[in-house]
Amino acid sequence: MKLTTKGRYAVTAMLDLAIHASDKPISLADISERQVISLSYLEQLFSKLRRQGLVQSVRGPGGGYCLSRGAESIFVAQVIEAVNEAVDATGCRGTENCQAGSRCLTHDLWTDLSDQIHSFLNSISLASLVKNGDAQASSQGQIRQAHAAELLNFVSE
Repeated sequence: MKLTTKGRYAVTAMLDLAIHASDKPISLADISERQVISLSYLEQLFSKLRRQGLVQSVRGPGGGYCLSRGAESIFVAQVIEAVNEAVDATGCRGTENCQAGSRCLTHDLWTDLSDQIHSFLNSISLASLVKNGDAQASSQGQIRQAHAAELLNFVSE
């Protein structure tokens, strides 16, 4: 079982959005710069997140994205599912044809593990991650690194 880049980036981008939430929308370009995620990839992810009702888009100058509801009511499992990711520990994707078309001996074990992981991720809200000091500190460190890189580029020109 592996959470792909799509799921990881979606959660990272949503957490960034929650951390930097304010009265005005956050541009994907800002998230892209802070999190070093391709802008075009973020556009694809946010299209899915918008269709699932997790974010709202604002068009025009000063536009961008904002959370569709409070960060306390958006859970990591919802974000992962919104981008069509599945946290599934079974080798058969739940079809029970694990071993030569039949159910394997350990199918229930892996199904139970998948359920536990889903329950765990469904218990973690974006707000709880924002309250975690590590997320805030990491975000601030990334901003400082981006500003330092800009300064170095300016000085070297």
